[in-house]
Amino acid sequence: MENEKSFQILNKKFSKFYSPSEHLAVDEVIVKFKGRVIFQQYIPKKHKCFGIKIYKLCDETGYTYDMKVYLGRDTQRTVQHLTATHTTVSELTKKIQRCEHKPYMDNYFSSPDLFDDLVTKQIYCCGTVRPNREGMPQDLGPKRMTRGDLQVRTRGDLTAILWRDKCDIRILTNIHDPSAEGNFCDNNGKAIKLQIVADYNHHMSYVDKGDRMVNSYSINCCTWKWTKKLFFHLFDQAILNSYILFSSLGGKKLSHSDFWNTLLGNLLAHAGHERNVQRPIGSPPAAATQVIRFEEHGRKHWPIPSATRRRCRVCAEKGVTRNVSVICERCDIALCCDRRCFVDYHNKADP
Repeated sequence: MENEKSFQILNKKFSKFYSPSEHLAVDEVIVKFKGRVIFQQYIPKKHKCFGIKIYKLCDETGYTYDMKVYLGRDTQRTVQHLTATHTTVSELTKKIQRCEHKPYMDNYFSSPDLFDDLVTKQIYCCGTVRPNREGMPQDLGPKRMTRGDLQVRTRGDLTAILWRDKCDIRILTNIHDPSAEGNFCDNNGKAIKLQIVADYNHHMSYVDKGDRMVNSYSINCCTWKWTKKLFFHLFDQAILNSYILFSSLGGKKLSHSDFWNTLLGNLLAHAGHERNVQRPIGSPPAAATQVIRFEEHGRKHWPIPSATRRRCRVCAEKGVTRNVSVICERCDIALCCDRRCFVDYHNKADP
């Protein structure tokens, strides 16, 4: 509960102090983790195929405006008769409603029902789409197509495009104007790339751009639990967003690495300096002047195990913190037996 509350606070701060650009991208990133967790994902096409999946909404600078961690299937979505991807995109775009932003997404998210729903909130979209999505025109692409062929179907402001290059590319949009059908190739027989395809390739890279910048100076350890993995990814994400926000204000320009170094220096200065431990100066007293406590009459100094771990007396005097589970039976103090602390203590001059 506390972790979820902290995540919501962080996510809220991301959208409070920043105004995103007109074009946005909705995509998923993977926080690499190969341990056991019930919501671990395996996506073969990703560079980091095993890990924790996070849905993100990013703008052209790589700034993460909103995000959502995938924690497994939500049964509430089935009750609402909405697909999981429809609900995810609706939640990510909730903060940009009535702002006329234009998010781009891949075929994992896009569908005609989703685009129709977002238009009512003044959010216009573009993205690749799968042919089996509900609401897609059935007469789009049944015949054999050659390279450069273009088919277009429209319904109101919504346009479905099928373009043949090396493979069939289906795009759904309500941002671009519908194109003319036909075959469009250059003199060498290569398909002429559509402007809508160029726009999609350009804007869809925003999430990957932000992920690359986050991983440039990431704090990571392969043996960490998933909670630490996720925490430090969000920590790195907060630093990246701070850097982008700082750069957007103008003034002195800093690189990402210089911003990291400056931030770490300020954090260390704010934390204070390490306490200097005064160490003894000079050589120890001569052995002839020492009082041998082992030979004192009636005393029995023997090392015995202790029920609790305590700090070694001799090591503490040297400014070293070392906890041991051995004490002197007579003196009732903790002493190291493997570092001569037991012998040195009972041979020092002062009792």
